[in-house]
Amino acid sequence: MPAAVTDPVDEVLPVSRLILLGLQHVLVMAASPITAVFLVGRALHLSSDLTVNLISATFLMCGLGSLLQSIGPFRFGARLPFIMVPGGAPIVIFLTIAQQTDIQTASGAVILTALFYFVFLPVFARCVIYFPRLVIGTMLLLVAINLVKVYGGIITGTPGSPDFAAPKGVLLALCTVGFTLIFARLFTGIAGQLSVLFGLLIGTIAAALTGNMSVDGILSGPVIALPQPFPFGVPHFDIVSAVPLIVFSIISMAEATGQTVAIADVVGKEIVPRDDVPKTIRGDALISLLGGCFGTSLIITSGENIGIVRATGVRSRYVTATSGIILLVIALLAPLGRLVNAIPGAVVGGTAIIVFCIIAVMGIDMLRKVDLREHGNLFTLAAALAVGLLPILVPGIYSKFPAGVQMILGNGLAAGTVVAVLLNILFHHVRPKFAFGHAEPAGELADPIAPDTQAAAE
Repeated sequence: MPAAVTDPVDEVLPVSRLILLGLQHVLVMAASPITAVFLVGRALHLSSDLTVNLISATFLMCGLGSLLQSIGPFRFGARLPFIMVPGGAPIVIFLTIAQQTDIQTASGAVILTALFYFVFLPVFARCVIYFPRLVIGTMLLLVAINLVKVYGGIITGTPGSPDFAAPKGVLLALCTVGFTLIFARLFTGIAGQLSVLFGLLIGTIAAALTGNMSVDGILSGPVIALPQPFPFGVPHFDIVSAVPLIVFSIISMAEATGQTVAIADVVGKEIVPRDDVPKTIRGDALISLLGGCFGTSLIITSGENIGIVRATGVRSRYVTATSGIILLVIALLAPLGRLVNAIPGAVVGGTAIIVFCIIAVMGIDMLRKVDLREHGNLFTLAAALAVGLLPILVPGIYSKFPAGVQMILGNGLAAGTVVAVLLNILFHHVRPKFAFGHAEPAGELADPIAPDTQAAAE
């Protein structure tokens, strides 16, 4: 009797490879929790001790979340190679709530939003059929463009500052990108799979040799960092203040849909979106609920690691499970956290932009499978890109609009995704009462992700 063939996503690699490949994911995503914490710390004028506690808590939640999504116990987690990070938009909303009310109310809003995930999920699961390749490909493209802009800003620094676009930072980023490509071209096998990690290490070494990286203070201070629950005190639960974060959570569910389908496509795993997407969202909800109790904002699945999976060709979910363990170690060992924090932003940014551009290529590849000669598909994509790219390319375009409008239209990913979903429904699920010429039959999916998705939803 022939031995059962192990699905690549379930393959358990040797420990040495798991550690190296898992570390690669961690180094690419490390800027997200660090940037999020320092943004909150500086904006809210938190003490250094509170900031260190928040760094530890954020890495702890990212590690637990990555383990949960990779292992997927009790239908919490997709059993796919996912990394979890603090969401960029939720951090901004968290800060807005904290500044308009207080930080206890902001923490309460995170907890209320996490609970909303569970309440709204059964309704959202019935809407997965409205996210075909056309919508998800558009979403991936907007995610990549937005993240390249964010990390490009990390490379250049703040506009108007004396060090803005300093050649040394830009050159470090280009050096990191260049060596990543050289390693990808020259190496094959395991070495080729680690090209992103090697590029980041060369960039870090270059920064140290040119005096652009300081390791002072890494070994000073406590060795063990244990995050404290409710670091800001007892949360305040104000449903009105939580509305912006709750509204974002619906967009986050749509983003989780795209990421689940995209990573499943990359690893070659057949999924039923209506069954598997809720697993991802439950994982996001549970970790965000726990994170709210430790002072973090929403912790959500990350599109950042999808590019790593595509670039390396390693599809095992146990790699990201190992990343989760490494993140837990970083969370508990303060010197490791300080070492990761010492890597210059330009180096991390250089690594990030090449990975995010791979995500853009994945979106383009998904859109390539859509018939863009069809009238509805063409206008859906064009309108979604127009609405999605405007706030990314022209910051502040909606700055004179009400705050609630800014929250949706000012977020390119959110606005573009909403437009793509609505126009896809209009062109492919609604039969017009009056139509000139030939009308497409309503209710048919434009290039559905999986042929059994619509039947499963009926």
